[in-house]
Amino acid sequence: MSVTRTREFSEVAAEVRPEADRLIALYPQSRSALLPILHAFQNVEGWVSPEAMATAAEWLSLPLSAVESTASFYTLFFRRPVGKYMLQVCRNLSCSLNGASEIMAYFREQLGIAHLQTTPDGTFSYEEVECLAACDRAPCMQVNLEFFYDLTPADVDAMLAAMRAGTFSVPPLPQSAAPGKDWHVGQDTGRKSAGARDVSSPNDPGGMGDRSGVLMIERLIRDPAPIDARPTRERLVREGEARLSHDSEH
Repeated sequence: MSVTRTREFSEVAAEVRPEADRLIALYPQSRSALLPILHAFQNVEGWVSPEAMATAAEWLSLPLSAVESTASFYTLFFRRPVGKYMLQVCRNLSCSLNGASEIMAYFREQLGIAHLQTTPDGTFSYEEVECLAACDRAPCMQVNLEFFYDLTPADVDAMLAAMRAGTFSVPPLPQSAAPGKDWHVGQDTGRKSAGARDVSSPNDPGGMGDRSGVLMIERLIRDPAPIDARPTRERLVREGEARLSHDSEH
């Protein structure tokens, strides 16, 4: 499988090639250098472009499908152009208990965009992410992967003002192409597994303010078809005490 190159890429490839050669030399198998090589391309372009993936596949003698599947698996690879500042606010438990919901709402209000979107001027991309492992300093976030802690609305105001003025402590990401409104690449098929159908938020089941996890169990009670084919403890939904009693006897 090959990709059609839609723009001149030789200068980018030439800039990344010395670092790629250094990385390849570190590993007994060259394919082990794939992740850092993709990061190297993103550090130069601001995203992992189709040309970058095709070039990485060529350098590592890998099928393009293997490179594309790797880039699509890891959330820190951006497969479309993003803003100069990637704002990622933690929405997990500790942060939520300490006011992350208010911080996220304030970001959305101040930026005028929603989760997984970019501002029209291409300056900010915004994402609400899972645990950033800084629970003792909640609520927290990352700006271009740099941590910021104990967030307040005043902090948000100061950060956005500094970014717009070009005085923020974290440098902006490179931009080799203008980002669109939506930088996230979704599922190609649009299909969901049985457990994620007919729920309010299948990509965020059980999240803040979302009862999808509860609704899923209620639906299984009404229609156990998704679990008929596999004899797991999920059958407790249908068989209840009788199943528990059988297990305890054996």
